[in-house]
Amino acid sequence: MAEAETSAGDLRSWVPDRPGIDHNVVVVGGGQNGCAFAFALSRSGIGKVSIIDAAPDADHAGVWLTRARMRRLRTPKAVSGPELGVRELSFQSWYEATRGAAAYDVFDRISRTDWADYLSWYRTTLGLPVRYGTRLVRIEPDGAFFRLHLVEGDRPVVETARKIILANGVAGSGGPSIPPVLSTLPRSHLAHTADAIDFDRLAGKSVAVVGAAASAFDAAAVALESGAANVHLFVRRDHISSLPVYRNRFYPGAFEHYSNLPDAVRWRQALLGRDAGSTPPAESIDRVTRHRNFHLHLSAPWSSAIVRNDRVEAGVNGETFAFDFVIAGTGYFTDLSARPELADIVQHIRLWRDQYVPPEGAAYEEGGAHPYLGLAHEFLEKTPGTAPYLRNIHAYNPGAYVSFGLPTGDIWTMRRDVPIITKRIGLDLFLDDVAHHDARMLAPLSPEFGIERYASAIWRGRQPILGEGNAEPADVQPRAETGSAVPAVAKSRSRS
Repeated sequence: MAEAETSAGDLRSWVPDRPGIDHNVVVVGGGQNGCAFAFALSRSGIGKVSIIDAAPDADHAGVWLTRARMRRLRTPKAVSGPELGVRELSFQSWYEATRGAAAYDVFDRISRTDWADYLSWYRTTLGLPVRYGTRLVRIEPDGAFFRLHLVEGDRPVVETARKIILANGVAGSGGPSIPPVLSTLPRSHLAHTADAIDFDRLAGKSVAVVGAAASAFDAAAVALESGAANVHLFVRRDHISSLPVYRNRFYPGAFEHYSNLPDAVRWRQALLGRDAGSTPPAESIDRVTRHRNFHLHLSAPWSSAIVRNDRVEAGVNGETFAFDFVIAGTGYFTDLSARPELADIVQHIRLWRDQYVPPEGAAYEEGGAHPYLGLAHEFLEKTPGTAPYLRNIHAYNPGAYVSFGLPTGDIWTMRRDVPIITKRIGLDLFLDDVAHHDARMLAPLSPEFGIERYASAIWRGRQPILGEGNAEPADVQPRAETGSAVPAVAKSRSRS
């Protein structure tokens, strides 16, 4: 059983073993976030941590070499990420060591492939053995721990764990969103941006992209760069969203304490994000508009889509278009009941619609489907006392958006949320074994030294000198073992 762990007998691991428990923590997801959690837990002295990922290998884990298609990261290069304050593990240190400081100075945003190379180095340097090809299919509560039903390759396995971190990416609280009008199209003619798309197969083809977020523009760009005959991008709104509403939440006060805001304030902020829409980077727009065979359709929702003569015929505002292939850049939905691993527990998880009733005119159905999370991203009970084990599952994925105000799982949120979750896990594990730790702290100790180490320096006071007049200074003689001077005991002397 490969694990990123320290054994219970190792001084770095303070968590005592429990009979029948395989793991203290299982991290679901071996991308940048899962590896950052494994590093943070190790630094906190928590052993028996296992990282699992359904991807077959490191190149397919996470997004950077699969469904991420931007040329450069959205975040500035100086934003703290998985290094969690350890400068030697930062992207800058790695890049300067491999390319030189001058090379680092000339760009402002990190290339996607450089980031993937850095994460590979990070994982290897820290010795984090991700268990690839391991899929979580069911979380079964069993008293004070969980029975995790896994599939390793084709082999079913059951393992036990005390804590779970869901660092399972953009679909971790639901799945890819495909509009009803597209849902009947065969997969031979349709892909979501979450899919592995063979763009080379689109060379010479007519391609439609539905959506206006960054992933839609990036997919359109790759199709154009792969030789598509033409690409049409369809947007429901009458403009491309350009207000980055998240930016106002990045000052330290809001960034650090957002989850402590009243529910009404967080709900209003979530509505603001919904109404503003997702803002693609300017360079993603420039990347497609430089192609003469790119065409943008505004106020253009699809009303119909069928396959006829091996092409997709789309009805849009009374017009009919025909395409060889359609890409849905339509984001992801939040619905915990869509996650098979949560089937045993989903009915007990508190959602925002269970917690907060919005005022008239402020309804937000999808926002209400988000889990209402505790301050350490833990699931909470819908009905107190019915499922206390939920506090041992921490959701670090976009399902945390309404509770925490940012697209959780991005590089931005690592430095805030990874330490918070790690600290809570450590606290819970510590208090769960309070008797053990009390006994450990009361255990007999061996003295580090005896009285002989300082006996020669003990002050014994000056003895009085009998006779008339002032007392004379005591004789001084050196300490044999140090050569320093100590008072000698004064002797009585008779009058001459």
